[in-house]
Amino acid sequence: MSSSSSNINNSFFEGSYKHAWKGISPQGLTQAEVDFILEIAAIKKDAKVLDIMCGYGRHALELARREMQVTAIDNLQDYVDEINEKAVAEGLLINAFQADVLHAELTKFYDAAICMGNSFAFFDRDDAITILKNISNHLKPGGVLIINSWMIAEIAIKHFREKYWHYAGEYKCLLDYKFCFHPSRIESEQTIIAPDGTIETAKGIDYIFTLDQLEEMFNEAGLKTKDLYSTPKKRKFSLGDGHIYIVVEKVV
Repeated sequence: MSSSSSNINNSFFEGSYKHAWKGISPQGLTQAEVDFILEIAAIKKDAKVLDIMCGYGRHALELARREMQVTAIDNLQDYVDEINEKAVAEGLLINAFQADVLHAELTKFYDAAICMGNSFAFFDRDDAITILKNISNHLKPGGVLIINSWMIAEIAIKHFREKYWHYAGEYKCLLDYKFCFHPSRIESEQTIIAPDGTIETAKGIDYIFTLDQLEEMFNEAGLKTKDLYSTPKKRKFSLGDGHIYIVVEKVV
């Protein structure tokens, strides 16, 4: 069982990877995902949206530009500072703050919540349920939680590779993966080569759950699966697709 102090993923974005991560999302994806969020959650101007593990805020900022009231939480202060600076510059209504999502104190009730960019996979079962219960307790009845992932079992088992590399913007990333059991997880070591030749290594863990296991966790938190999509264009998820958008609803 992990904890806030022992979770290896807490420091994953502290080095060069926090810059490299910005080069991973394809152009236009943020706008498409926000279109999807607004449609699926059926929310309009002034709706309250919670963005947990928000990263550098690509969804939080775009939602605020569309006149949502956004609460954005991340454990990396650099990302939070960046969001707040942009929000002030653009006059956006965002409350962004730094917190360990396991212990984040929520004070509002939200029409929708999002957890994008595979962040939910950073937590083992116990910690994931803690997060889900906190979200559920602050979702309005019928409110929607959307989880984006590429590390559920129905994806990861088919697409698992021990080694590969890719570019994230100007950064070159070399990846070494190991599939482990009890609990099922993928342990990673990523070597990030910056444009100036600087080399850093980041280690992380993605916990692997089947959709059935996730459903049990949702139910324990007072949530239920509403739908599964593989793209923000609402194509239904099929076994082996590379991404999933899990739409979860607060049980009334």
